Amino acid sequence: MKLLASGSPAAAVLPLSRAAEAEPHSPSIREALGRALFGARHYAEAADSFRSIIEENPAEDFALFGLGLSLSRMGMFQAAAEHLALAAAMRPENKDYASALRHVRATLDSRR
Repeated sequence: MKLLASGSPAAAVLPLSRAAEAEPHSPSIREALGRALFGARHYAEAADSFRSIIEENPAEDFALFGLGLSLSRMGMFQAAAEHLALAAAMRPENKDYASALRHVRATLDSRR
């Protein structure tokens, strides 16, 4: 977690991967791993980590946000919009969620 907090997401991936293997049902470890993978630009793996959290707890707004951002980075804008919309609906006061959703929707609109 110190590596992730200090801005070294790529360095945090390996220890967090090991922690996730040791504690596969820990949402906090899987969230940290997803954040590290996203920061290291491993978007497909980050999406998998966030998706695993959502499978166990569909109301986990940060995991929906992380999944939406990861899908967006992979160019999967329609799927990203769905997850970001859910996160934004759950936490309408979160400006990051709303901003990400607006960005993805604008991208979709510009491609039509």
